[in-house]
Amino acid sequence: MAVCARLCGVGPSRGCRRRQQRRGPAETVAADSDPDTDPEEERIEAGAAALCAPGAGGSAGPSQPPRCSLLELPPELLVEIFASLPGTDLPSLAQVCTKFRRILHTDTIWRRRCREEYGVCENLRKLEITGVSCRDVYAKRINPRVKSGRFMKILPDYEHMEYRDVYTCLLHRYRHILGLWQPDIGPYGGLLNVVVDGLFIIGWMYLPPHDPHVDDPMRFKPLFRIHLMERKSATVECMYGHRGPHNGHIQIVKKDEFSTKCNQTDHHRMSGGRQEEFRTWLREEWGRTLEDIFHEHMQELILMKFIYTSQYDNCLTYRRIYLPPSHPDDLIRPGLFKGTYGSHGLEIVMLSFHGKHARATKITGDPNIPAGQQTVEIDLMHRIQLPDVENLRNFNELSRIVLEVREQVRQEQQQPEEGPEDGERHSQQSPREPQQDPAQPNMGLPTEKDREPGDRGAAAAEEQPAQSGQGQPFVLPVGVSSRNEDYPRTCRMCFYGTGLIAGHGFTSPERTPGVFILFDNDRFGFIWLELKSFSLYSRVQATFRNADAPSPQAFEEMLKNIQSLTS
Repeated sequence: MAVCARLCGVGPSRGCRRRQQRRGPAETVAADSDPDTDPEEERIEAGAAALCAPGAGGSAGPSQPPRCSLLELPPELLVEIFASLPGTDLPSLAQVCTKFRRILHTDTIWRRRCREEYGVCENLRKLEITGVSCRDVYAKRINPRVKSGRFMKILPDYEHMEYRDVYTCLLHRYRHILGLWQPDIGPYGGLLNVVVDGLFIIGWMYLPPHDPHVDDPMRFKPLFRIHLMERKSATVECMYGHRGPHNGHIQIVKKDEFSTKCNQTDHHRMSGGRQEEFRTWLREEWGRTLEDIFHEHMQELILMKFIYTSQYDNCLTYRRIYLPPSHPDDLIRPGLFKGTYGSHGLEIVMLSFHGKHARATKITGDPNIPAGQQTVEIDLMHRIQLPDVENLRNFNELSRIVLEVREQVRQEQQQPEEGPEDGERHSQQSPREPQQDPAQPNMGLPTEKDREPGDRGAAAAEEQPAQSGQGQPFVLPVGVSSRNEDYPRTCRMCFYGTGLIAGHGFTSPERTPGVFILFDNDRFGFIWLELKSFSLYSRVQATFRNADAPSPQAFEEMLKNIQSLTS
């Protein structure tokens, strides 16, 4: 009824009964004589009446009730109908007639659109009433370094703001930059997540945990934010540096690409000069001081990264990335993982499945293998059976097994195309689908007869100790280096794979053999035979909105685009 009271006088009812009771007889007659609809509304109502009239081309009669116009519905019912429509359809609806246009000024409609389409939960009317809410918003999204008591002068004027302004001037206007993005920072790349956070749009840069703690949660810091400081005026602010938010600019260059620019780069500088900036960056980025890093080569790499990335603190270009699509037959759920890369520290990769192969693409990179390249490729058709723990400690034994599989892969690639009979015989003898020993029980695994065509997960699960809950014992061979010694000591299965290695500046890249080890649903590893190195990967435990690919083809095209930038 509150909505009805606000919309009094709208529609053919010409005012609610409560207002008519307060009027005198003369005022009531005068009010009823004034038209409440424009000529367009009268034309719509006249057309509806003509359709309902008997003998006027309509079929109104005892067998069919007369048709009613949408304009005859009560205002509160129209509010409920309009609030269920997408916000992009409401401007066109407002052009139908004056009544619709007046109803679409009801703020409850736009509040529901903000909540359902963008997840906005804040109540504009309560932010100025309860000081706790204001402080929470301020401390979280403004500048926690400012003393309490000053926040009210910096907060937007929510009391006089409308949800319609929030929707049209902030959320809808910048909807194209929501989602996951990769910044163009040379070989280093990155992961930016632009989200609606309360009544703000904030760009969070996601950073891997400090090396070598691959299982720790991701770190993140704000790079920019967008909000309404006053009605119908969105403000873009740069959050880079340590002196609080300052004036910035965002430009949508083209589809799936935008750029940010800082207009006050002096806020990025520190009073102690570049040396203080470097030590602060080193502490935040690596969680240690320069004196803690004894390896001379590692110090050189870190200093080079600081010099290179600090050149991009003024203007950055971002390109959209999608999360990989998931399929029930996938070995594990695809997604983003954190991995160890020797002296380069922890980096972010994207694991995706492509039929008979799986790929790990770098989202962040280094001068040797830049972001966008496929760091690891797994051959899901060639399973590797590891020896027992004692023999596994012998690196030469593991190397012999892997090189035999590599030779088998080469021979298969050199074979001419097979006929249907040969192909069927080959698929039955593939290492991806080992034959069941008649003397062995089935252990409840699906048989060839029961398995669905193309079921990669079922084929890979055969003959696995993990099915009995034990898992296969795993230990790194002697001589294989690992940044993280706290790796799992059991694994589910292993596959042949190749890893990409290159010299500084991505020179002379080549794919070398290795072993992909699946530990569980959230962790896997890769042994680089030529480097005698082990990388451990752990899943990024975060939920990303607006990051799903519209189609598998769009995801494949995205992978090609980010790879071509650094090829």
